[in-house]
Amino acid sequence: MKTILAFLSFLFVLTACNMNERNKQVEEKIKQLEDSTQLSLEQANLLARLPMDCIGQQYPNKPSMVLESDSSFTTPQQEHPAFYGCFDWHSAVHGHWSLVKLLKSFPDLEHAPSIRYQLAQSITKENIAEELKYFEKKINKSYERTYGWAWLLKLDLELLTWEDTLGVALRANLKPLTDHIVQKYIEFLPKLQYPERVGKHSNTAFGLNFAFDYAMAVDNVELKKVIMERARYFYLDDVKTSACPLGWEPSGSDFLSPCLEEAALMQRILPKEEFRPWLKAFLPELFKKDFEWETGIVSDRTDGQLVHLDGLNFSRAWNLQKLAKLNELKHLNLIAREHIAYSLPNLVGDDYMGGHWLASFAIYALEGDLEK
Repeated sequence: MKTILAFLSFLFVLTACNMNERNKQVEEKIKQLEDSTQLSLEQANLLARLPMDCIGQQYPNKPSMVLESDSSFTTPQQEHPAFYGCFDWHSAVHGHWSLVKLLKSFPDLEHAPSIRYQLAQSITKENIAEELKYFEKKINKSYERTYGWAWLLKLDLELLTWEDTLGVALRANLKPLTDHIVQKYIEFLPKLQYPERVGKHSNTAFGLNFAFDYAMAVDNVELKKVIMERARYFYLDDVKTSACPLGWEPSGSDFLSPCLEEAALMQRILPKEEFRPWLKAFLPELFKKDFEWETGIVSDRTDGQLVHLDGLNFSRAWNLQKLAKLNELKHLNLIAREHIAYSLPNLVGDDYMGGHWLASFAIYALEGDLEK
C-alpha cells in the first residue's frame, strides 16, 4: 500500500512539474506573439486607412433592401446618408466605430483631423433622421436584425465613453436611432422562440453580446432584463444534451464561432460560480492545457465569402481572451494570439472584399491591448 501511495505521489509531482513547464512555454509563446501583434500607433495608422477609405465609398454596394415600388430604386447614399459606404450598412456602422475607437486610443493618429471631419459629416442630425425614417418603415422591420443593430449600439457606447466635444455632439445626433434600435431589441427578443446558431450575421448570441454590454454601460434595466431572460431561455439547457461541437467549426465562410459566441454571452449573463460548471459541460476541451485550435484558413482573399475566415480568426480571438479571464483558462490567450497573428498581417493592402470590414474585427480583437 505504501508503495502505491509513493508511486501516486511521484506521479502527482511529475504531472505538476510538467504542467508548470507547459505554463511557462505558453507564457513565452504569448509574449512572442504579443510583440508581433501589439496595436502600435504605426499599426493604428494603417488600420485607420481601411474604414477611412470606405465610409465615403458608395460602390460596390450590397443594399440588402426590400423594394416597395419603382421609387425604391435609389442610391445607397440617398437611402442611408449616414452609413452608405463600406459595401453594406453594418460595415459602414462598424467602420465609424473603428475610427472613433482609434481616435480615442491614439489622439496623435496621422489623419486625425480628416477623420474627425468625416465623422462630423456622417453623423449629423439630418442624416440620422433619414436613417431613422428607413428603420421605421414597416417593410424594414427586420433590416439588419440583429447584427447591424448590435454594431450601432457598439458605436453609441464608444461615443459615450469618448471624452471629447465631438463625441458628445455625435452621440446626441445618433440618439434617436440608438433609442429606436434599443426598442426594437426589447420588442423582438420575446418573440424569438429559437436562437440562430450560425457563424454569420444572424447569430443570436453575437447580437446579444454587444447589446448586453451596452445595456450594462448605460444601465438600461429593461434591455438588460430581456437579454438575460432570453439568453437563459435559449442556452442554459444546452449542456443537458451534449457538448458544443467545436470540431464542426468553421463552416466554409463563417466569421463568427457559434460555440464561442454562446459561451461569451453566458459568461456575461451567469454568475461566475454558475458559469464555470456550465462552460465545463458546454466546452470541456477548453479546460485542457494542451488544447489547440487551428486557425481559419483563407484560400482566396479576393472572394468576399472566403475572406470571412479572417474575421472568424479575430472574433474567436476576442472571445477566447474573454474566457481566459478564468484563471484555469489563461492558456486560451495563446490560441487567441495565434489567430490574430495569422490574419493581422493580411489586412492592409488587401482586396476591398476584406478591407471594407476587417479592420473593425482586428481592432476589437486587440481591444485588450488598448486598455492596458
